[in-house]
Amino acid sequence: MHVRLFVLVGYLAAVIAIGVAGRRARRPGVEDFFLAGRSLGPLVLVATMAATNFSGFTVVGFSGAGYRLGFAFYPVMAFGTGFMALTFGLIGLPVYRLGKRYGLITPPELLTARHRSRPLTILFAAAMAVFTLPYLAIQPMAAGYALQGLLGIPYAAGAGLVTALVLAYVLVGGLRSVAWTDVLQGFMMLALLVVGFVVVAARSGGPGEAYGLLARETPALFMRPGAGGGLLLGIWASYMLLWFLADPMFPQLFQRFYAARSARSIVRTMVLYPIVTTVLFFFPVAIGVLGRLHFPGLTGKETDRILPLLMERFGGNWLAALASAGLIAAIMSTMDSQLLTLGSIVERDLLGRGRARGTEADAPDEPARSRTRALGTTRIALALLAVAGFLLALRPPATILAIATETFAGLAVLFPAVVAALYWPRATAAGSIVSIALGEIIVVLYHFKLLPTFGLLPAIPATAVAGAALLAVGFARAGDSDTRPPGWRELTDLRMSLRARVGWMILFLLFLVLSIDWWRFGRLPRLLGGIPSWVGYFAVLGVLLSVALVFFGRALARDGEDPARSPAVGGELREEVAGRDEEAFDQ
Repeated sequence: MHVRLFVLVGYLAAVIAIGVAGRRARRPGVEDFFLAGRSLGPLVLVATMAATNFSGFTVVGFSGAGYRLGFAFYPVMAFGTGFMALTFGLIGLPVYRLGKRYGLITPPELLTARHRSRPLTILFAAAMAVFTLPYLAIQPMAAGYALQGLLGIPYAAGAGLVTALVLAYVLVGGLRSVAWTDVLQGFMMLALLVVGFVVVAARSGGPGEAYGLLARETPALFMRPGAGGGLLLGIWASYMLLWFLADPMFPQLFQRFYAARSARSIVRTMVLYPIVTTVLFFFPVAIGVLGRLHFPGLTGKETDRILPLLMERFGGNWLAALASAGLIAAIMSTMDSQLLTLGSIVERDLLGRGRARGTEADAPDEPARSRTRALGTTRIALALLAVAGFLLALRPPATILAIATETFAGLAVLFPAVVAALYWPRATAAGSIVSIALGEIIVVLYHFKLLPTFGLLPAIPATAVAGAALLAVGFARAGDSDTRPPGWRELTDLRMSLRARVGWMILFLLFLVLSIDWWRFGRLPRLLGGIPSWVGYFAVLGVLLSVALVFFGRALARDGEDPARSPAVGGELREEVAGRDEEAFDQ
């Protein structure tokens, strides 16, 4: 036990030290606190994107889902999340360019710059905050399970400890501290999963023998639609679409697009992402399946404790210490980003303190005295959000997977409004408001089981209704004028011929169709080293997707050009901000 405490305390001390270093590297100003001065290069951006997205849900939730459903959960997460990387090019690149041009900080400010509608900004920001908060609560939940299982710390105390530490270094260094700690945390998470799988598999007699025994006893763990039939074809297809719709709407990922140093940083992240998910997501699911051998009979929320239980039984002091540090790394690397982004949304969008360049908000300067309160307000918002997440975690209403899936549905509804704001000339504020409001009403009705699901996840019909409403309002608008601000089209134009666009669309639709391999459903697969053969199929599919994204990224990156600085879109990019205003944020 002393070894475990020593390793965990040492790891947490390293995280705090990195957070303090981020504070020392900070420069005055809002952009530096929330976006690290828009300076994240390819390696740091890949690390922080991955670590931010791979959370307690990835480590604890995936292993719990593997325990309940079997290997079938691997493809819907590994390839589904990898396929989502396509949105880094389609949404991330134009968001990055618009962010530089207009000085955007938060996700709702994109719609503010396009539509200049305060009601739309508030609605979009409120939806993001409301549906991100339960996902935020997953992180202290996972921390409580991990520290209770590995160190004997009471659930509430473990959840509170991690919440307090994350809040501390976020307040100290902003995104620069968050991004730097993400690099360490990503490495720790990967080390835990790889070493944990190797040890548990070895202690189970080797993967071939262990999985072979499970295949004879519970063959559904190696088949689709999974044990208990939880991933029927409609649900399977829904998950493949869900990550594409929901993940880029995660506010903490969306804000990373603004923070990139260059378009190439985003393109390289897009290319590497499917490979990262293909490799990383295998391990927690595979560990969860092995848990069936050693802890049979777990149900419901108990299954989310399977990874700490296995580490405690087989790991010994050093592996249990690594497990505790790795689990906490996965949790902190997401929670810190969620807190920072939600804090910026509360400060700039809900309280109306944002001043995006090129919008109506940048006309008269706010008094310097009100600007000096900006960081204080942000700190209060961050603290309140952290407390709210902690309180939700004290009495979790369902499994981590169930909470996450419902949260993602509420965020997916925002997808049509964002895509229309970027690309559709006829998009309007009214259409976006109707789209978001109707979509979220559908999500709430599904929560209370008042609507039929048609064999799909609720996010799919809810997003379809949101998209249809947005199109209906746009086409009903009199006239056919372009509602985009001057220069908007140049910053979002894909600059591809119609033939090229159709070709890429067909190729990526083919990837999506191949991921819904209905012909293998209900059949017991051949096992290769104990692993179902179709796991290899999805691994190859993920690598091929990454190769395709290499060429797609080259078409999008516009080598040598930064259109945000082009005279065609309004001349000089940056406007000078009064020194007292920027310095006031740090006071």
